[in-house]
Amino acid sequence: MFNKLKVEIAHFKSQPHNFQILMMTNLVYALVLPVIDIFVAAYVMRSSNDPSKVVIYQLTIYTGIPLTFLLNGWLLKHFNIRKLYSAGMLLSGISMMVMMSLKTLDIVGIGFAGMIMGMSFGFYWANRDYLALAITNDSNRNYYYGLETFFYTIIAVVVPVAIGWFIETQGGQVASQQASQISVAYKIITGLVFLITIVASIVCFRGTFTNPAQKKYVFFKFHPLWNKLLLLASLKGLVQGFLVTAPAMLIMLLLGKEGALGTAQSVGAVIAAILMYIIGRISKPEHRLNIFAAGLTLFATGAFLNGILFNELGVILFMLLLLIAKPLMDLAYFPIQFKVIDIVSKIEKRGEFAYILNHEAGLYVGRFTGAGTFLLIAYLFSTEAALRWAILAVAIMQLCSIFVAKNIIAQGKILKNEEPIDEPLVDDTVARATINPTL
Repeated sequence: MFNKLKVEIAHFKSQPHNFQILMMTNLVYALVLPVIDIFVAAYVMRSSNDPSKVVIYQLTIYTGIPLTFLLNGWLLKHFNIRKLYSAGMLLSGISMMVMMSLKTLDIVGIGFAGMIMGMSFGFYWANRDYLALAITNDSNRNYYYGLETFFYTIIAVVVPVAIGWFIETQGGQVASQQASQISVAYKIITGLVFLITIVASIVCFRGTFTNPAQKKYVFFKFHPLWNKLLLLASLKGLVQGFLVTAPAMLIMLLLGKEGALGTAQSVGAVIAAILMYIIGRISKPEHRLNIFAAGLTLFATGAFLNGILFNELGVILFMLLLLIAKPLMDLAYFPIQFKVIDIVSKIEKRGEFAYILNHEAGLYVGRFTGAGTFLLIAYLFSTEAALRWAILAVAIMQLCSIFVAKNIIAQGKILKNEEPIDEPLVDDTVARATINPTL
């Protein structure tokens, strides 16, 4: 066992320096992601007792992201990518501070905090996606995302439980003091989040990342293969809004406490983490479609069980399946996306960042549609009906992604003058010398 661990460590150390630094940066920042993804939504839910406000908060976040992607493209002409990447991480802590400082959670305050968080995600994901694309090639992308998912999921074992029970313990005071104590607990967590983002920024600056080549970033006409990828992005975005807020809303509604929220997030996470690492380590590019389909099927199954049962058992089963489904989808989706960028950027002779920017527009269409579906059902029927059936509706729609992804992979092989067999789409040794000449 120890020898096997040494082999895996040696394999990681054999990766380029920037690969290792980006992974360590993301590992540190992963400590705050459960707070941002789950407990901020729980805070809004607890303070307002209105699931619609949680969805509105999420919509403002998703509105801020594509706008910041655009701003980031312009700022890359003037600032090093490490500074913008670090700014994204720091802004997440600032957004939480703004949220905790609000005396009443009205729509304006929630929207303002959501826009700041959207800017945080915009800077973070725009630069993180470009760097991940730049420092990897088709042969090690499965490993990169498998390793990243392994660490993220292990952290998800500890952080949600620790934070959830910390909040609940603080709330276990005299009833008249309970709300005040819980508010203090959230503020303490916010302070810790800000400190961790500072550490992540320091780690980031150990890398030698360089900016993308300065080319035009905004285009409106693309190769047909990229248009299909945008359709896939829209289908992915359908569920993204629910993946951030729905678990918190479901558990606060049906289980009622942050401690239960943290526990539900952690059950089964160790198994999922090990599974993701093994899949990322041994899988090849030709396995991505099967991995993607498995993730989509598990998510749809969880959404179906939640809709049919809609009780404590349904929530737990949904969370357990989600713990495996989400990383499976991401592990396959991002390498498929990057492969398409590899192909079409060479065909159209455009900078890679232009596709990362445009990809966010596809995600936004899906996110807005998914969140809009929730709000429409909540308005016409009830928030309970929305939590029960909107998730199932978008999960079923997202199953179409399997056929879209299959067509994308097949067309990509044709464009590379390859026979439609299970082989990598491009030469696995292709690298980005502008970022890391040693690849």
